[in-house]
Amino acid sequence: MRKKLKLTEGIFPMPVLMVTTYNEDGSVNVMNAAWGTMQSRNTVALQLTESHKTVKNIRARGSFTVSIADADHVVEADYFGVVTGNKVVNKFEKSGLTTSKAEMVDAPVINEFPICLECEFIQYQKNEYGCGVIGKVVNITADERIMVGDKPDMTLVNAIAFDPYTHGYYKVTERVGEAFKDGLKLDQ
Repeated sequence: MRKKLKLTEGIFPMPVLMVTTYNEDGSVNVMNAAWGTMQSRNTVALQLTESHKTVKNIRARGSFTVSIADADHVVEADYFGVVTGNKVVNKFEKSGLTTSKAEMVDAPVINEFPICLECEFIQYQKNEYGCGVIGKVVNITADERIMVGDKPDMTLVNAIAFDPYTHGYYKVTERVGEAFKDGLKLDQ
């Protein structure tokens, strides 16, 4: 038997993404965005409204970064989602986190988050099915602590996911299968 659920804004789990830009004065702005995905191998789509300070900065600077939030920084990640840069101009400073300039785009990288996608702004889309920022991923960097050889080990990333039904965060830490391989067992 299946139980009907209230219609909500997402599919569980939803990634917890930190979208980071520079403000007009060069200070750091960051927001928590759970509505984001890859449109293609090198294109990211973020469902963000034009009222966000982050969207204004992306349009002005032409670039942004997207970091994967981790369990060690859930308090900071949540803070970036509940406080708006339109009202609190120094919200990043209050987090105690640090940044460095991205290698390929005019945007900051939050040093404490394990993986960062550097993106060039392509366009802002708005239609009856949604709105958002489309960006081209031009560089990806990872903290050495999550690397095994030349690849990131997702069990070390300790990424968090957002549950839109209960408004909780969950750790994504365990590998449970082999993509493009396990399903072939049914074809034998």
